[in-house]
Parts: sequence; structure tokens; C-alpha cells
Amino acid sequence: MTGKSAAERRTGLLNGFAAYGMWGLVPLFWPLLKPSGAVEILAHRMVWSLFFVGAALLFIRRWAWLGELLRQPRRLALVAVAAAVITVNWGVYIWAVNSGHVVEASLGYFINPLVTIAMGVLLLKERLRTAQWAAVGVGAAAVVVLTVGYGQPPWISLCLAFSFATYGLVKKKVDLGGVESLAVESAIQFLPAVAYLVWLGTRGDATFGAEGAGHAALLAASGIVTALPLVCFGAAAIRVPLSTLGLLQYMTPVFQFLLGVLYFKEAMPPERWAGFALVWLALTLLTWDALRTARRSARVLAEKKRRAAAADPASVPVEADPIRSTT
Repeated sequence: MTGKSAAERRTGLLNGFAAYGMWGLVPLFWPLLKPSGAVEILAHRMVWSLFFVGAALLFIRRWAWLGELLRQPRRLALVAVAAAVITVNWGVYIWAVNSGHVVEASLGYFINPLVTIAMGVLLLKERLRTAQWAAVGVGAAAVVVLTVGYGQPPWISLCLAFSFATYGLVKKKVDLGGVESLAVESAIQFLPAVAYLVWLGTRGDATFGAEGAGHAALLAASGIVTALPLVCFGAAAIRVPLSTLGLLQYMTPVFQFLLGVLYFKEAMPPERWAGFALVWLALTLLTWDALRTARRSARVLAEKKRRAAAADPASVPVEADPIRSTT
């Protein structure tokens, strides 16, 4: 690996840690916005996200994609679906954190990979390997155990997991960059959010301005809290392998879980520990299977190159940059 490639890899890893770390620590931010309600916070997040992501696009001067998107109504409709789904995800998450359900919210992002796999089987007719089936089965058992522990299904976790998995599925079909996609989604969310905030203000229930300049600044900062991790994630995604990002993503629910237990002092009776243990077992199976499959694919590729070189050395291309070849 060249010095430049090593530097890019380090930059990518730092951006990956920053993105998932910020997402993991965001439960510390939403309580600062009280006495604003979850829906008001959500509306401000939509409004200010557009300003900050628009500023980011102006800085990097990347607009060519917009004209192409506007000429493709089907893709634009899918972005609108993504905007609706992520609105549900954001709203439920903000409400969960400010209502004392940080641990249950973290569970949603722990089980999200399992839900994504299940949706791939049901909607895309994907075929699973044995270890993936085992992981999905263990995850389903975990939901049963947690249902017994909570006295009802973990609705917050399931809503967050399914909404984010749906968001990921739609984004895969749209095939638009993270910053660009957030810009269009925020633009779609903008007018309904502004309309709600105006309506709230006419009733005298808006907290923006009524709680002082500091509170107003914090509400505006919700745009930065939304956009900045995504910018870091985009910088990481083009510099490090997808398998590395897949491992880094577990930072977010781990941080959230630790905050819920250690900082917010949420209860963790034995049956919840048992449910979480099953979820972690399922994720361990998934991670092991993914690493094993990646190693096997690398060996197969290396063997093909070796045979091609033995048959005709002139036909083997010069090795590409190992970092950029994975993106």
C-alpha cells in the first residue's frame, strides 16, 4: 500500500469513527431541547437540515446530479418515500430518547441488520447462508424474550429497525449519494415542517424564541447534528471497504446502550439482559459469517489472478489502488 493510500485509509477510518461516534452520542443532545416536544424538535431538525446540507453542497460545488434527478420522476418518488420513512424514524427516536427509552432505542439499531436481511429475503427474494438463517432465528427469539420482559413487544425498537431498514432499501434503489439524498429529502420535508412550526406559533405553543436565544440556537443546531455525521460518513464510505463500515456501524448502538444504562440509569432486569445477549449473539454470527465470506472471496479472486498470470502474464492488469478498488 502506498503512502497516499495509507493516508486516505486513515482519513476514512477517522471519518467513520466520527460519524458513528456522533450518532452514538446523539442521545445526549435531544434532552437539551426540552421543553420543546418531540414533533417540534423534529420539525426544526427538518428545516435546519436543509440549510446546513445546502451550505455543504455549495461548498463542494456538486449540483450536476440535481437536474438528472428531476428528469427521473420514479427516482424522485422514491426519494419522497425515503423522506417519509426517515421522518418516522427521526420522530420516534427523538420521542424515545426524551421519554426515557434510550436502551430500547439502541436495541432498534442492534436488530436493524437482522431486519434488513429478513426484508431482503421477503422482498428481494435473496438467498441466505446457513449462518445468516441462524442469526435471524436467534434475533427472532430475542424479540420474544424481550416481549416477555417488557410485557409487550418492543415497539420502539421494532419501529426504528423497520423504518431504518426500509429507508436503506429505498436508498439502495435510488442510488444517490448521502449528502445529495439528504438535501432532496430535507427539501421535501421543509414545507410541511415550516407549516407545522407556523401553526404551532399561531397557537402560542412554539418554544423557538420563547425560551431564550440559547434554546433557539440549540434548535437550529439540530441541523448540524443531522448533517455533520452524514458528511463524515460520506467521506469514510469512499475511502474504506464496506466490510469495515459494517463493523464500525455497531459503535452507534453500543454507545447508545451504554448511555442508557450508565448515564440515564435506565432499568435492565435479567430478562432484558437475556434478550440483548441473544441479539448480540445473532450479530456475532452475522459478523463471523461476513468476515469468513470476505476472506473466501479474496482467496478465490487471488487464485483467479494467479491462474491468469500463469496462462498469460501480459493479460494481467496492473494492480489497482487497494482502497479505491473496494468502493
